[in-house]
Amino acid sequence: MGEISNKRQKEEKASSNYHRIVIKLGTNLVTGGRDSLNYEAMAELVGQVAQLNQQGLEVILVSSGAVAAGKRRLGIQKKLRDIPFKQVLASVGQAHLMQSYDQLFSRRGIITAQALLTKADFLNRSGYLNARNTLLALLKLKVVPIINENDVVAVDELEGISFGDNDNLSAMVANLVDADLLIILSDVAGLYTADPKRDANAKLIPRVEKIDAFIESLAKGSSEGEGVGGMSTKIEAAKLATASGTAVVLADGREPNVILRLINGEALGTFFPPTTSKLESRKRWMLGLPAKGKIFIDSGAKTALQKQNKSLLPAGITGIEGEFERGDIVTIVDSNGDKVACGISNYKSADVEVIKGCRSDQILKLLGYEYGAEVVHRDNLVIL
Repeated sequence: MGEISNKRQKEEKASSNYHRIVIKLGTNLVTGGRDSLNYEAMAELVGQVAQLNQQGLEVILVSSGAVAAGKRRLGIQKKLRDIPFKQVLASVGQAHLMQSYDQLFSRRGIITAQALLTKADFLNRSGYLNARNTLLALLKLKVVPIINENDVVAVDELEGISFGDNDNLSAMVANLVDADLLIILSDVAGLYTADPKRDANAKLIPRVEKIDAFIESLAKGSSEGEGVGGMSTKIEAAKLATASGTAVVLADGREPNVILRLINGEALGTFFPPTTSKLESRKRWMLGLPAKGKIFIDSGAKTALQKQNKSLLPAGITGIEGEFERGDIVTIVDSNGDKVACGISNYKSADVEVIKGCRSDQILKLLGYEYGAEVVHRDNLVIL
């Protein structure tokens, strides 16, 4: 039987512990259970996100609702399960969904950015690196990224290409950006002992220490109307995110000020503590991949990495070994050949050979292009 506890320690959920947050908004939440976007509900949620943004917290939204919005815009009433037509609805509705978010955030002086992702973007190292670097750069500029699956090109029939639901997409995004907290909001208050829509005696489970077969069995059979993902997909997402070092909360997005209350430590919904630290998870991920080459650095660069939490700049590089591409894992070693760190290279080995020992402002002149001032950014680096 799963490890279920009623304790909800506020110190674990205090806002000081959460700086980077991913919030997933379900279809029924942004549509109010109807076949069109619910601007009032969206405005309430946007207002809460805006407060976090103004407090200096970094927030990414993963929002469903594009297909429902597309149906409304095209005047289609019946449910359609044909995949190509769903892609048409998503294509029409995505523009309307983003326009609505952009208008709501603009009223509060906040800029938004759209990001459409597919599973292939996470599986491809270069795509993974591009997506991660872009999202982190947007957050530093206090922009609120709004993410959805690129339904126009992600087809369920192509095995392994589609997420199939935004719950798992939100967990992958949380892993991508090393989020502290993933909040999955829908019209359900959390994980129950039974489906609350079918069993009046169902009780909310406030905390789940470990997701095992028993917990997974509780989630089966639950549904959420227009949305693709039911409780099972939310548990899958929670399992993935917690294993990556991210805490997860499943809660009812219709609760007044639900996001702010969760950030401030109030016990709402079902809380899943991370099963590992983000550093351990990222280190395990990087060390689990074969390094394609080595980058040798001088003593100044070694000090900057180990003691100053700096990125690896070309000026501190003395040489390379092996061939690697942009997005590959590389081992960073000192002049004695001792391993200092491992990380994801922003440049291929041939490029690093050209720019080694040079100032970052010379990269564009030497290569004719640039992917940033860092050869390995500190966000993509683990000290060994």
